[in-house]
Amino acid sequence: MRIDKWLKITRIIKRRSIAQLACSENKVLLNDKIAKPSSLIKVGDLVQITFGNNSYTYKVLKAELSNPKANEALNWFEIN
Repeated sequence: MRIDKWLKITRIIKRRSIAQLACSENKVLLNDKIAKPSSLIKVGDLVQITFGNNSYTYKVLKAELSNPKANEALNWFEIN
């Protein structure tokens, strides 16, 4: 699954276009490497996102093509 789509369906970032922009501006790292919007993620990957002065790291627990419900989306990642 593409990282921009994963960020959107897990509700970490509200819109896919914003997720694509964050990746294009080098604010998203995938396993300590700069992620392009089309970078593919898999279970076990670490995604680091910078929002302003804050940085958050998420561990991917699930990466399926289905869209989860809001309460199920929280089970798709773990905050490190």
